[in-house]
Amino acid sequence: MSALILIVEDEPQLAEVLEAYARQEGYRTERAADGHAALHAYRAISPDLILLDVMLPGRSGLDILKTVRASGSTPVILVTARAEETDQIVGLELGADDYVVKPFRPREVMARVKAVLRRATAVLEGGERPVRVGPLEIDRLAVAARVNGEALNLTPAEFRLLSHLAQAPGRAYTREELLSAALPGSEALERVVDAHLASVRRKLDAAQAGGLLHTVRGVGYRLEAAG
Repeated sequence: MSALILIVEDEPQLAEVLEAYARQEGYRTERAADGHAALHAYRAISPDLILLDVMLPGRSGLDILKTVRASGSTPVILVTARAEETDQIVGLELGADDYVVKPFRPREVMARVKAVLRRATAVLEGGERPVRVGPLEIDRLAVAARVNGEALNLTPAEFRLLSHLAQAPGRAYTREELLSAALPGSEALERVVDAHLASVRRKLDAAQAGGLLHTVRGVGYRLEAAG
């Protein structure tokens, strides 16, 4: 069955255009025009991906993103009229998988949709055995990270970054490599990697697994257990 996309956009004409292009690509669609309707639809239909406008009546897109991330890992692409770097980074820090800035070309949005869905499918179809680094276990097939058997609540981008680092414990990865692994095809900045991994480090620390994630000055990051 084709992927189901929830289009959250309060401008009717733009929502219609996005829906038309999505259906032309073979996707199923549902629409919501405000924040409250978006959350209701998300809970009712469990979409495969959400195209989420940031500026919405009722509840903001960022507020909706927080709620979605608190309950699951559904891919989210933010649609925003704000071009400032800080707004883009905030959205990605909250767990967005990518973003597009208005005005945009609908075909560009569909290309981003395909890329994000492809990344999500690749993780699910990884099939390899879980990887252990000290007390940390990365299970790509289950899209889960655990510390001493307890779940580590990561956003999709955080999971992809940590999973990529876990492929070769002890190896230093550049920010460019990590950005390509977590957000390929995106226009996100390399500093977004720092923001995501700062969040990962806080979560590892809270799970009593501090010291696994190392910053390599002038290069990037590595994942390595002590001793």
